[in-house]
Amino acid sequence: MGMVTESQFHVLAVDDSLLDRKMIERLLQKSSCQVTTVDSGSKALEFLGLRGSNESADPNAPSSSPVTHQEVEINLIITDYCMPGMTGYDLLKRVKESAAFKSIPVVIMSSENVPARISRCLEEGAEEFFLKPVKLADLTKLKPHMLKTKLKKGSEKPAKEDNAVLKPEIREEEPSVIEILPLHQEVEQEPMLSNNKRKAMEEVISTDRSRPKYNDITTLV
Repeated sequence: MGMVTESQFHVLAVDDSLLDRKMIERLLQKSSCQVTTVDSGSKALEFLGLRGSNESADPNAPSSSPVTHQEVEINLIITDYCMPGMTGYDLLKRVKESAAFKSIPVVIMSSENVPARISRCLEEGAEEFFLKPVKLADLTKLKPHMLKTKLKKGSEKPAKEDNAVLKPEIREEEPSVIEILPLHQEVEQEPMLSNNKRKAMEEVISTDRSRPKYNDITTLV
């Protein structure tokens, strides 16, 4: 199985009919999607990493490490409703109960038009319910659902990167010290200024008194 490129949507298709699996795979590939197909709900859970060891369908089958959701990105699950062992409705419930995959859109397919079945799947969280045979026009409805998973995935990455950025070191500047003179020094300076002014005025007055006054002086030429 190849790696998913950024421009592709990865769809997990589940159907016990080989003919229906090939048909849905071909239609999805025409819509530029990468497709992984499995033939049962239990294998879909194994692919997602949701199936426990006690749920193995074949106890004699060799154990294999399931692909976990950390190694593969699924943008949509499309599954048949009527399948032996685990129905599409059961698979839908398991996916929606999973914290890791509950946001992945799930679409149900069925060859039987049963309104109660359709309503039950939609109430459980299915995005669409298609009647078989699925047409290419039906798959155009899937793009908005798959795009949501891409946008959500992209919005989570910048948030993690922002949290990883180190905060710049902020240096605290030392507060400038303003020298404040004590109150008694200011009070002492004011009388000194007053005394200096008083002495200057007394000197002016004493100088005026010591000058001789010349009244009635006539200047002869």
